[in-house]
Amino acid sequence: MRDQAENLRIKLMGHAAKTNTKAIAVVSGKGGVGKSNFSLNFSITLSKRGFRVLLFDMDVGMGNLDILMGRSSEKTIVDYLRGSSDLKDIIMNGPEGIKYIGGGTALSQLVEMNRLADLADELDTFLGEYDFLIFDMGAGVNEDSLKFLLSVHEIFVVTTPEPTSIMDAYSTMKYLHLLDPSLPFYIVANRVQSIKEGKETINRLTNVLKKFLDKEPLYLGVLPDDRTVQQAVKRQIPFITFNPKSLISSALEDLVNRYVQQKTQETVSYTSISFVSKLKKFLFER
Repeated sequence: MRDQAENLRIKLMGHAAKTNTKAIAVVSGKGGVGKSNFSLNFSITLSKRGFRVLLFDMDVGMGNLDILMGRSSEKTIVDYLRGSSDLKDIIMNGPEGIKYIGGGTALSQLVEMNRLADLADELDTFLGEYDFLIFDMGAGVNEDSLKFLLSVHEIFVVTTPEPTSIMDAYSTMKYLHLLDPSLPFYIVANRVQSIKEGKETINRLTNVLKKFLDKEPLYLGVLPDDRTVQQAVKRQIPFITFNPKSLISSALEDLVNRYVQQKTQETVSYTSISFVSKLKKFLFER
C-alpha cells in the first residue's frame, strides 16, 4: 500500500502548480452518526499507508477528537482564533503518525472567527508538508463552515440507515449542491447491521440525488455496527488501533484500500484551483 501512496504523491506533485494537497471535509446531516470516529480512524489508516495527514477538529469549541484519542491538546484552534497562538503551535502529534488540530472546549461565540483569513494564509505555507487535509466538521452548516465546505476537493458524507439520518444527509448534500454542483460527494453508511443494509442505505441516497438533483454521488464504503467502537471509545483509543482485526477495522481497511486505488488511477488533477485559493476567495468576499 505504501507503493500506492507513493504513486499518488508523485501524481500530486506533478500537479504542484495547481495543488498537491487534497482537502476533504467529513460531514453529516445530524450529530451522533459516528462522523468524528470515522474521520480519526480514516486519517490513521491513510497515515499507516505512508500518507502525510493533518486532521482538523472543526467543531470549534466543542471538539471531541482529543477525547477519542485519550489526549489533551495544550493548544487548539480556539487559541488560534483568539489570536494567542500561531498555526504551527496548535498542530499536535497524533497516533500512527498523523498530525491534528484540536477543536477546543470554549464556546464558539467567544472566539474571533474573522481570523479564518489568517488561517488561510498560514495554511498556504504548510500545504507542501501534507498529502491530505481532513476536516472533521461540526454537525450542520453555518456561515463560516460553509466557506470550508465549498473550498475542499471532496465531501465525505457519513450517514446511518435511520430514515432521519438519511434525510438529513440528503438535505445537507442538496444545500451544498445548489451552491456548487461540481462538488463530489462520497457516501459512507455507518453502523449497519449487514453489508446489504449498508448498500441499500447508500442506494436510497443515490437514487434520491439522481432523481431530484441529477447528481451522481460516489460509493465510499459500509461500516458495521461493531461493539469494538464502544469499547475503544471507553478506552479512548482509536478502534483501528484498539482492535485491528475487528469487523469494523477490516471494513475500514477495505474502504481505504478502495479509495487509494481509485486515487492512483485518476489521470487528471482533481481541481485546477487549490483549497487555500478557493478558501481565500470565499473569506474575502464577505
